Amino acid sequence: MAVLNLRSLAGGRILRGSQPFGMGTAATAAFLERHGIQAVVDLRSAYERAIVPWQLANGAVELVENPLDPRTASAGLQSIHTAEDLGELYLGWVRARPDWVAESLRPAAQGKRTLIHCSLGKDRTGVVSALALLATGADRAAVVADYAASTAALPTMLETMSAAWRLAVPEVPEEAFSPSLMLLQSPEAAMEYFLDRFGHEFGDAADYLRVAGLSGSELDGLRRR
Repeated sequence: MAVLNLRSLAGGRILRGSQPFGMGTAATAAFLERHGIQAVVDLRSAYERAIVPWQLANGAVELVENPLDPRTASAGLQSIHTAEDLGELYLGWVRARPDWVAESLRPAAQGKRTLIHCSLGKDRTGVVSALALLATGADRAAVVADYAASTAALPTMLETMSAAWRLAVPEVPEEAFSPSLMLLQSPEAAMEYFLDRFGHEFGDAADYLRVAGLSGSELDGLRRR
């Protein structure tokens, strides 16, 4: 098994992806070495981490547990019906938890090749990745394309995730892992909405990250190739 939905950002300083499906200690060590990963930022809750844990050898990499409950600043995930609703969910996260965004990017900003992931690498990871891309000078089209790329990986990830959850939480129904139910997948319109409103509320992504807690030198480190 593996980390799925994997791709690089910011000149290769950041990798984004899913949780580590079915990887024991040896496979994990080989994966980290192959990709030169020096830090892992895990955005999952403790409950999610318990179901699919990292099997890390002591001292292998820096592991930063920086959880965000997807229901943060939301009336409930069941209220998401449109791409705009999904974009508004993302806005709620960055409004409520700028510290969470900054801490997600700090290892990369300090020069470490960093893997950032949540469960599927789609929503929480997608928001952090979008702001990282903006802060490092990517244009809007590149941000939207990177976000939307998760849709193609979703069926394979959900099939794999379903197998893990069937063992750990057998009461979860199989249909819960249908791609059609997975928060509208990753529609371009959700990221377009998010970027429009983010720009109106916060302006420049680098300024947002500076206020959120990244220093000037860390922002320079994030941009460095």
